[in-house]
Amino acid sequence: MELLLTPPPKERADAARNRAAVLEAAARLFAERGVEAVSMDQVAAAAGVGKGTLFRRFGDKSGLAAALLDARERVLQEQVLHGPPPLGPGADPAERLDAFLDAYFDYLLEHLDLVRMSETATPGARYRIGAYRFWHRHLAILLGSAPDPDQTAHALLAALAADHVAALLPELGEPRMRAGLRRLARAAG
Repeated sequence: MELLLTPPPKERADAARNRAAVLEAAARLFAERGVEAVSMDQVAAAAGVGKGTLFRRFGDKSGLAAALLDARERVLQEQVLHGPPPLGPGADPAERLDAFLDAYFDYLLEHLDLVRMSETATPGARYRIGAYRFWHRHLAILLGSAPDPDQTAHALLAALAADHVAALLPELGEPRMRAGLRRLARAAG
């Protein structure tokens, strides 16, 4: 949970302006053309920064995707930590688990291409993302009565992997996948 509470490092004013310009340009281009159709060169040109600035700051398109997702993930994390029940504190663990699965699935569907890119850029990328550790810890706490809460949390998150959801969504559909997540959670807990 301390990941959410750690403030980002201080930036120079010009670096902050460049970062904001890049994120705005990337969000606009990704929304207009789709994540796969946009190159880093196009993002740099739209943001008015050099390619070197873009690559030094974000590394590659998956790093850019992770930066775009950061603020969106923090909103969901804040709701989990301090929002009203059942997603936030105050509800029993089973209700919170269902609320989290619904909220995360909604978040995932809204940002599926970006999450997929950030999770699959390199082998194991998904597990190195700070948000993954946050989601895992939250689920492990909610699954405290399961025989192995840590492993069970990983298993539930595996069902929420963006690549997995993207592959099965056309075949199964959103309602069926959502119901399956809840059944899986009940069986695990």
